Amino acid sequence: MSVSDNVHSPTHPQPKAVLELIKPITWFPPMWAYLCGIISAGVSPWSSWPLVILGVVLAGPVVCGMSQAANDWCDRHVDAVNEPHRPIPSGRIPGRWGLWIALAMSVLSLALGWLLGPWGFAATVVGVLAAWAYSAEPVRLKRSGWWGPGLVGLCYEGLPWFTGAAVLSQGLPSFPVVTMALLYAFGAHGIMTLNDFKALEGDRQHGVRSLPVTLGPEVAARVACTVMGLAQALVVALLFIWGRPWHALAVLALLCAQVWAMKTLLADPKGKAPWYNATGIAMYVSGMMITAFAIRTLEVAQ
Repeated sequence: MSVSDNVHSPTHPQPKAVLELIKPITWFPPMWAYLCGIISAGVSPWSSWPLVILGVVLAGPVVCGMSQAANDWCDRHVDAVNEPHRPIPSGRIPGRWGLWIALAMSVLSLALGWLLGPWGFAATVVGVLAAWAYSAEPVRLKRSGWWGPGLVGLCYEGLPWFTGAAVLSQGLPSFPVVTMALLYAFGAHGIMTLNDFKALEGDRQHGVRSLPVTLGPEVAARVACTVMGLAQALVVALLFIWGRPWHALAVLALLCAQVWAMKTLLADPKGKAPWYNATGIAMYVSGMMITAFAIRTLEVAQ
């Protein structure tokens, strides 16, 4: 069944297919980053636990789930080439149900964001707009191998980190918090570049100029590794400068382990990208939480 046939199908989506559409496996990074933001703010999460729970749900299942639904709807023709088994091209989510789900979840995101206060709502608006700007025409930043991964990295790591800190502290986060959130968002550009390897053929056919398409898998993998490594090296340097040597050494140890994994990745970028996503990325996000604990009392110490 073609994508065009699916658009006119009168049937309803399968519940299991809806869950697959919003991809629970992708919820972890923004949920984790939100928790990192809470820790880094230096405020006890138990003092505002409803905001903690609401923010985690909003960052993961709702906003991230919405972004996945929007991306799959806008990418349905590409997915028909790359992954025809996905819910929309396979017909398990027929007609325009993918679009309606994405729009409904956008509204739900804004409603829940409103409950987080002005900082949380503003961040939710940014996240929703970014999700559609990434996937939808005429903007479709996904077409760029530089802007697309950068935007996703910002929304997956930087924005939820910032939001968690702002919501719990009820104000603009400190300079160290914002700096670390931006550095880990910058590093996430490399993570998103590696994620593009699975869509290489479809991206070529449909004009998506991801780095694996424009630079080739080998060069794109080197760029991704350099970006991830540079971001964490800057984190380590700042932690040393700010008087957090033990945390800096812990992040450095994780970075060294990632360098070992990167060597395996670079030997076969296309084949080993999924393996690296399951190993190197775990160490990357572990470093995020270590960094969050390092800076949670930084202002007090200064």
